[in-house]
Amino acid sequence: MNGPMVPVGFDLSLFYSNFITIFRDFSIVDIALVMAPGLRKLEVYQSVGVRAPPLGLAYLAAVAEGEGHRVRIVDAPTLEMDAQEAAREALSRSPDVVGISSVTPTAYGAYRVARLVKERDPDVPVVMGGPHVSYMCEEALRNHADYVVVGEGERTFLELLRLIEGRIRDPGRVRGIAYVKDGRVVRTPPRPLIRDLDALPEPARHLLPMDRYTLFDKPIRIIHMMASRGCPYGCIYCVTSCFWGRRYRIRSPSLVADEVERAVERYRTNMVVFTDDELTLNRRWLRGFLRELRGRGLDLIWTCGSRVNSVDREILMELRKAGCMTIYYGIESHSDEDLRRIRKGVTIRQVEDAVKWTKRAGIEAAGSFILGFPWQRVEDIRRTVMFAKKLDLDYAQFTVATPYPGTPLYNLAKRLGLIEVWNWSLYTTIHPVMRGLYFTRQQLSALLSWAYRTFYLRPKFMVSQLLKGRIKTAIEIALKALKSRRR
Repeated sequence: MNGPMVPVGFDLSLFYSNFITIFRDFSIVDIALVMAPGLRKLEVYQSVGVRAPPLGLAYLAAVAEGEGHRVRIVDAPTLEMDAQEAAREALSRSPDVVGISSVTPTAYGAYRVARLVKERDPDVPVVMGGPHVSYMCEEALRNHADYVVVGEGERTFLELLRLIEGRIRDPGRVRGIAYVKDGRVVRTPPRPLIRDLDALPEPARHLLPMDRYTLFDKPIRIIHMMASRGCPYGCIYCVTSCFWGRRYRIRSPSLVADEVERAVERYRTNMVVFTDDELTLNRRWLRGFLRELRGRGLDLIWTCGSRVNSVDREILMELRKAGCMTIYYGIESHSDEDLRRIRKGVTIRQVEDAVKWTKRAGIEAAGSFILGFPWQRVEDIRRTVMFAKKLDLDYAQFTVATPYPGTPLYNLAKRLGLIEVWNWSLYTTIHPVMRGLYFTRQQLSALLSWAYRTFYLRPKFMVSQLLKGRIKTAIEIALKALKSRRR
């Protein structure tokens, strides 16, 4: 017999075609996900010594692992890698695809990593994602990205992997991406947001250097959690509602509590930070979550962000009993007029009440303040700083108004011709990049330095920190902030 016995009517070519399709369905893609270098230039890194994990990449890794793919995460800022080191590490296992995430001040770092990856392996597809490239996708595609994921990335990234595998032939069928075809940029229709966040797996923390995340530059092991996405308010300076959408979506209380319980047991810590801009928006959800925490008997110390109009005396007492030690409020300004113009949706009276009730509940109150909205005058900026002092906050973060691409503030500043610096690496919220109608960038820079000095180096604050046993930390925060301004 000169060949294999084939049944009559059997189509051998069709058999091989189906075999290859089945094999491809079970193929494994090796993925390297890179957090672009450069985050240590951000204000929060410099003033409080924070190193936080890239939860966005950890979620992408988790959904990819759920499909059977091999994934590694290169957290370049935390590991203090430059672009050369990050690119070398990303390629060290010959990946089939490299994904790079960045925010605006790290965009150039992302582009350098992409260039180096392409120089060393021109055939490996480079995918970029994150808030900056979602709104500047043409810029990213000019800087060595093959594909840009626009907006929320988990489902889009999975479809891109299928495209790279060959299971999807036409990139135009993948919603929520941008790419170049025949010399022009193509943007596919936007992908609907994930309505049910419970469908997502827990972030792949096992791929992160969990021992390297810090607070106050100290190796304090902390679990970072994200329970919700989206914000219905749409403040003009904030990328959150632009990137995650105006629809507020939140995971079920039991699943969030399950993740907290597993994470604190695995990493042997009781400290949790919720990275949500607004954890307390849904009162029914919040009470259900607090019941879940209490029911598990977890001895936690945790912090969260909140709006001043979504708390009251009663809920603050419940938060404190469940282990909440610090609440971070976005306060931003001293005047109702400013709060109206930035679309904050709160009043100064609500700010004062929330801070007072928070401190009475035994929870530390932290607040953020933005200096230098286009219409402000120097005296307005000074009043905002004095208001922060009057509130007697436990911690204040001062930043300069920064027009991030995609935000209404960016469109306003661009239309008025106020943006004077187009170097993305300086969009750190400590370097003024736009002037105001009534102040210069140089004046704003001096005012930011004065804000930190006048808040942190006053005797009353130092005494309060001394009573809490934290005087050294308070001085370190103030000196770091002042040092960062002199650079």
